[in-house]
Amino acid sequence: MLAGLLIGLREGLEASLIVGILVAYLVKIDLKSRTKNIWIGVYSAIAFSIAVAIAVGLTSESLSDFAAKFFAGVMSFIAVGFVTGMIFWMRTASRGLAKELRGKVDSALIGGGATGLIILSFAAVAREGVETSIFLWAASQNSGSMPTIVGGLTGIAMSIFLGYLIYRGALKLNLSVFFKTTGILLMIVAAGVLTYGIHEFQELGWLPGEDNLFYDFSNTISETGFVATLFKGLFSLRTSMSVVEFISYATYILVVGTLFLKPSRKTEKKLVKTEV
Repeated sequence: MLAGLLIGLREGLEASLIVGILVAYLVKIDLKSRTKNIWIGVYSAIAFSIAVAIAVGLTSESLSDFAAKFFAGVMSFIAVGFVTGMIFWMRTASRGLAKELRGKVDSALIGGGATGLIILSFAAVAREGVETSIFLWAASQNSGSMPTIVGGLTGIAMSIFLGYLIYRGALKLNLSVFFKTTGILLMIVAAGVLTYGIHEFQELGWLPGEDNLFYDFSNTISETGFVATLFKGLFSLRTSMSVVEFISYATYILVVGTLFLKPSRKTEKKLVKTEV
């Protein structure tokens, strides 16, 4: 459930902040009547994201065993790519996001008017929605379908509420700390999804080392028990893992974590100026 909660909360708050910025800017420039175009784009993006989630789920259920493993492996790798890109994008874009979006609103008003605003809001929210749909599905294959989906819906609901409070000025949230913390936690979830994709490809015989286990507690720890569920939820670790899977898990966290926590160039320049 924790994996789904993180995904829904992180992606949902990003989408909520984007919508809040778009609406607030239109209100600021006395075009409150145009906010309806923003909401048309938002609702259309939500419907599109739900359709993608349903399509992914139905596709996985209708495939043969071989095709299902291939599909699960590919979608897992795509999901890891999405979440990794999202983590780094928000790290670099968060400070200038509002200015960038305001510029896009100006361009939309000049170029396409109502249609431009609908397309702008649809594209912004649909990207978050599709990423959420795919990553939730992939995470649910690794950590359990129902808990992950329930966690995801809970996270989305929380993000909408938090986004509303931020928009109304009732909540001051340190977004830098929030995105940094959730980014670190999502790395662990992504690492687990990565190992799930590798495991599926190992079962297909496309990757070596399926029987070369790094550890195996499946005979002593129940897959559905509290301990197994706890480790899946907190660390995205299953009761058994091959050497290739574990090395991939550890390497992903080490490499991505090092790059993510590395100070940005702007921070380094500020430190240099302070020291001088």
